[in-house]
Amino acid sequence: MEKNLFQKLPKVDILMKNEKLEEISKKLSYHNYYQAVKDGIEFFRNKIKNREIDNFSEDEVILKIKEISRVKNKLNLRKVINGTGTIIHTNLGRSILNEKITEDLGEILLNYSNLEYDLETGSRGSRYSHIEKLICEITGAEGALIVNNNAAAVILCLNEFANGRNTIVSRGELVEIGGSFRIPEIMKLAGTTLKEVGTTNKTHIFDYEDNIDEETAVLLKVHTSNFKITGFTEETDKKDIAKLGKKYGLLTMEDLGSGVLVDFSKYGLSKEPTIQESINSEIDIVTVSGDKLLGGPQCGIILGKKPLIERLKKNQYLRAFRVNKITISILENIFQYYKDKREALKEIPVLKMITEEKEKVLERAEKLSSMLLEGNIENNIIETEAKIGGGSMPEETIKSYGICFVGDAVLLEKRFRANDIPIIGRIKNNHFIIDVKTLREKDFEEILGAAERILL
Repeated sequence: MEKNLFQKLPKVDILMKNEKLEEISKKLSYHNYYQAVKDGIEFFRNKIKNREIDNFSEDEVILKIKEISRVKNKLNLRKVINGTGTIIHTNLGRSILNEKITEDLGEILLNYSNLEYDLETGSRGSRYSHIEKLICEITGAEGALIVNNNAAAVILCLNEFANGRNTIVSRGELVEIGGSFRIPEIMKLAGTTLKEVGTTNKTHIFDYEDNIDEETAVLLKVHTSNFKITGFTEETDKKDIAKLGKKYGLLTMEDLGSGVLVDFSKYGLSKEPTIQESINSEIDIVTVSGDKLLGGPQCGIILGKKPLIERLKKNQYLRAFRVNKITISILENIFQYYKDKREALKEIPVLKMITEEKEKVLERAEKLSSMLLEGNIENNIIETEAKIGGGSMPEETIKSYGICFVGDAVLLEKRFRANDIPIIGRIKNNHFIIDVKTLREKDFEEILGAAERILL
């Protein structure tokens, strides 16, 4: 009987031509298709060897091949549905983009572009020229330069302006960002020596001035965007640091972290320093992230006096830190939106979610809840608190609503996460919750389908 079952196993080359597998053969590369068919047959071969089956059909083999092919067709980096309520979720890719930008990006990716080609002169151009003027127009800076993240921006600036000399920083601003990257280590890598001044909770302008000597090159201010110190505190105003720098002929610099171009205090949130305020303070150099509160791609943006930016363009580190055409294309689109604040709030998803009225979130929650109830999925709408995330505005929460499911919270979280398009929620008070703040309506059908497979 076992011998007959082995003989019944279909041949790989014949099965690959089966019309029932034609759709899969078109989706997969030849190698992956061949491997899926081979693995499907091998699955049944092992079942026969272990005497786990006494019969099977060709259709069962084909079904197994289809199951295997779904796994082989998945990329490691793939789409997930963010139901955590954290808007700028570092683990889930931070800021998301709107569809209009992805359409423009497709044009750049599918075709050649004038990345480093001057269309007017027909000669070699600069990749930074496509966006520098636009960024300066929006921010008020004299010059701008883009690198691959804000840590790179800080390293580049300190290496150019303080290599072999001292940089003064307040003790209360020696921050650590994600992945254990710390300001002191970044400064060491840049080739500058850290000189701490003041105390953890209080630093005055005289603390900076008292520590200036012939080895001092830069006065650096770091915005503590990922933590807050409250109580008996005082920090030095950036305008005072700028004045002190001018007095002693020293370069002044601010690592602002999350690039903010919108005053969120107008929307009921706490005040966060904006890029414009830093530029207006007359600080020489300001560095920010592009993929946090700015709402763009991962990058670091250096803003400052034109002669300083031109010096940075000649620094050898820039080659290692330079951005590609994808980042430039996305960032250009993002800054075009900022020409009109109303347009930015409407079209940049991060800004839209942060400033969205809670009634709009409730409407989406009610729609999703109704869809689930119609599918016999028991659920409740609950009030939640969404977070901005991404190391930005750490104490800030936004009123939101979530869908609370009935059942074993740990098991539900695991099963929703294992969906073909993973659905990432959170567990609170022994309940599995999908926060609607970070959902789009186009996610609802997938959530419903997953819930039906998991709960029915």
